[in-house]
Amino acid sequence: MKNVLFFTLLTLALTMSAQTDQRIFDIIDAVSAERIEKDITTLANFGTRHTLSDTVSQTRGIGAARRWIKAEFEKTSAECNGCLNVFYQKDLVKKGANQRIVKDVEVVNVLAIQKGTKYPNRYIIMSGDIDSRVSDPTNYTNDSPGANDNASGMAGTIEAARVLSKYKFENSIIYMGLSGEEQGLFGGGGVAGYAKEQGWEVIGIFNNDMIGNITGVDGITSSTDFRIFSEPVPPTETEKERKARRFYGGEVDGISRQLARYVHKTTQTYMPEMNPMMIYRLDRFGRGGHHRPFNDAGFPGIRIMEAHENYTQQHQDIRVEDGIAYGDVLEHVNFEYAAKLTAVNAISLASIAWAPPAPKEVKIGGIVEPSAKFQWSKVDGAKGYKIYWRDTTAPTWDHSRYVGDVTEFTLDGIVIDNYFFGVSAVGADGFESPVVFPNAIFR
Repeated sequence: MKNVLFFTLLTLALTMSAQTDQRIFDIIDAVSAERIEKDITTLANFGTRHTLSDTVSQTRGIGAARRWIKAEFEKTSAECNGCLNVFYQKDLVKKGANQRIVKDVEVVNVLAIQKGTKYPNRYIIMSGDIDSRVSDPTNYTNDSPGANDNASGMAGTIEAARVLSKYKFENSIIYMGLSGEEQGLFGGGGVAGYAKEQGWEVIGIFNNDMIGNITGVDGITSSTDFRIFSEPVPPTETEKERKARRFYGGEVDGISRQLARYVHKTTQTYMPEMNPMMIYRLDRFGRGGHHRPFNDAGFPGIRIMEAHENYTQQHQDIRVEDGIAYGDVLEHVNFEYAAKLTAVNAISLASIAWAPPAPKEVKIGGIVEPSAKFQWSKVDGAKGYKIYWRDTTAPTWDHSRYVGDVTEFTLDGIVIDNYFFGVSAVGADGFESPVVFPNAIFR
């Protein structure tokens, strides 16, 4: 009887540790490069999607584009018996808000919410940008197909909604098309503010901005590399938290960095052919993306994008100059690669949406002792917990131990000075919350 119990517990522990689920592989297989190609083509054929462009035409401009996106979400919702709540979120931005806003404009975002069955007010978000532009950011009339930047991210978000709408999740998922990115991240700012007003608990946002190019100006062609950008600590941290970091560490362990590590781990587990590159930076050098307004509001947010950019195909007037073809046109998009990065998003969304919430409080102790001690708050829906640790110079969580349904544990023989630690909550089917870096000390 003891042996049976031992092997039962061992099997459970291994299941919790492995966190593999056939449904995740099914999600990967369901993502269609053909549908993504069709959607990118449709978006590019609106001519321009500049935020200040035509809103009346049925065939050209951002108005036609956002109506089409909303219709696609509604079509998906109809196929899942109304599982998506599709609506516009909008804000008026006045002329002169910055140098790129040359007239009053209503910045309109498209949201499709798939409500969770157990934690409906907890949201994990995937976004793409609706808008595009040419070299002059105030030129809202010339052709600006924006095939890669960012019809690719928008098409990936629409496709993720199609695939994941076939499943039910405990947490809510939002699929989102954001406007105003090229004019100053106004769309993301609007939704972040809306989330605050509605009292949403945002688990995180995956901002997909350019997921379709595989050949870069660096001379490298790769259909497996991609980057995950994340800031080290939230800009909303308090002075008390900043001072604590000086003594206890955590300079690279903010909530957005943990979200990035989650995507990295999920990709390596289920799509080992892909090479996720953790970039320790909010965004590309001196540049910005639509996860930033969410970070500014205190929410976790990361940018997922291609690894090898081609700057001749971004924000460029369509032309040939010195033998170089400039412009963000369809022929430069690799649709199979866009499908792979869409799958990366979809499996990460699903894994988090099927997982219990993360512990709100994680305490650590063990100063001048030959062990590391932990206490954490109990999580409704968690069947157990996992302690992670890594070398202080390691980018990812390299060691872990599933400790069962307890709220405190001691790692004997692990000296607290030599590692960083974290705790995640584990659900009945093995899906884990993002890791929580210790946020309190006990002695």
